[in-house]
Amino acid sequence: MPNSDEKKRKRVLVVDDETAILRIIDTSLRLMGYDVITAGSGKDALKLCETEKPDIMLLDIFMPGMDGLEVLEILRQKSKMPVIILSANSSSREIALRLGADDFVAKPFTPEQLEKKVSAALEKK
Repeated sequence: MPNSDEKKRKRVLVVDDETAILRIIDTSLRLMGYDVITAGSGKDALKLCETEKPDIMLLDIFMPGMDGLEVLEILRQKSKMPVIILSANSSSREIALRLGADDFVAKPFTPEQLEKKVSAALEKK
């Protein structure tokens, strides 16, 4: 039977096509006490939303195939899960927020910045 700490752990889905970035974010969030699931594509991210039921998604915009904005549009048709966009292109901020993103974090960022954004988005949930 899970103890109360395990029940409280929030599940974060991190979506980025760059493996090194996935590893860094995964490690940082695990050290902060989150359960982390990663996806390297938009298509995989949408499948994981169905099967793993994450509490929040951190989503890169620029990925081959289905980009993050397409993922966000599809996700918003069926879910209100908080989504934080991660992107080196800050000009994408407005469109991401208009499409339903809860927040935007410009790359590069520190683990502390990311943790503040994640915990704020989860509190609003």
